[in-house]
Amino acid sequence: MTFSGNRSLTVVAVAVAAVVLAACGKKEAPVADVQVIKIGHVGPVSGAIAHLGKDNENGARMAIEELNAAGLKIGDKAVKFELLAEDDAADPKQGTAAAQKLVDAKVNGVIGHLNSGTTIPASQIYNTAGIPQISPSATNPKYTRQGYAGAFRVVADDVHLGGTLGKYAVETLKGKNIAVIDDRTAYGQGVAEEFKKGATAAGGTIVGHEFTTDKASDFNSILTTLKAKKPDVVFFGGMDAVAGPMLRQMKSLGIQAKFMGGDGICTAELAKLAGDAMKDEAVVCAEAGGVEGEQKVGMDKFRADFKAKYNADVQVYAPYVYDAVKIMATAMVNAGSADPAKYLPALKSITYKGVTGDISFDEKGDVKNGALTMYTYKGGERSQIAVVR
Repeated sequence: MTFSGNRSLTVVAVAVAAVVLAACGKKEAPVADVQVIKIGHVGPVSGAIAHLGKDNENGARMAIEELNAAGLKIGDKAVKFELLAEDDAADPKQGTAAAQKLVDAKVNGVIGHLNSGTTIPASQIYNTAGIPQISPSATNPKYTRQGYAGAFRVVADDVHLGGTLGKYAVETLKGKNIAVIDDRTAYGQGVAEEFKKGATAAGGTIVGHEFTTDKASDFNSILTTLKAKKPDVVFFGGMDAVAGPMLRQMKSLGIQAKFMGGDGICTAELAKLAGDAMKDEAVVCAEAGGVEGEQKVGMDKFRADFKAKYNADVQVYAPYVYDAVKIMATAMVNAGSADPAKYLPALKSITYKGVTGDISFDEKGDVKNGALTMYTYKGGERSQIAVVR
């Protein structure tokens, strides 16, 4: 059907008027005044150490769900926390892309990244955008020594981690001839160099230092070179996905040395990756954190709750991610604002009692009085040796 121009306008006008009248007559339920706060999380949820990245992400999700269930207010506004999770695949380039994506999404803060090699380049992007970042696991000292006001970590750094392991290798394991391997990542190289310093200072002799990559699977050449030097201890700076096959090849070559590493290998998964190559008490590693005494009750409860929720054991870092999220939210509540510039001072001065212990930060953003937990493996399970500070 065809109408003239004036008739068309009249029909449209009547239709519009009807819609307006209907809208005016209809009473909509009031929209709740809820502020959405976006928390970014980045970790490797694909690739060889995806099990560690998923562990981290689950820790973040658990904290976010608990915060929302608590019905928090920031200032006079009810808030809802939203997790924006990104995958960096433990790759620096993908890490910076993920960081920029979170900045573009206008997140209020970031928890991550897992690896030092992704955390450090991403930190520049967050710093430029003025977004606070708490890493739950990056241990390379450089991260908090760049002068960035918003860079924090909730675990001890490689100076403490590597140095303590080096001293332990000589004084407790009685290592005299010590071999070192690292994967050339920011984490692996950093912890290996600090280990060497600690072992040398304690009187040990470094008989060789070989290199691999975080994606390698064949170590026969470097292990054969080191075997000729008859090491008592082999230290590996890297992650469990590489350490497991390395242990298998050490066994096949008949290398009887104790095997050591930092928190990158100190996971529940290592025993599965190494299989029958892991003898009881033949591996010693350290987690960059730890609780003891009364504080252990909170950690034990977290691990039980995590297992019940995800049907998976905590690998390493989930409790530190969980605490990092809660710390950031607490700083926002204390400041009465989720604006990064306004809650940053509250984050700097925070004192928080978490499942990983009492947390506060020094002037660089490092956790004060950071602990280490020394572990070995028995019957394919991690077994705690001691908490040291």
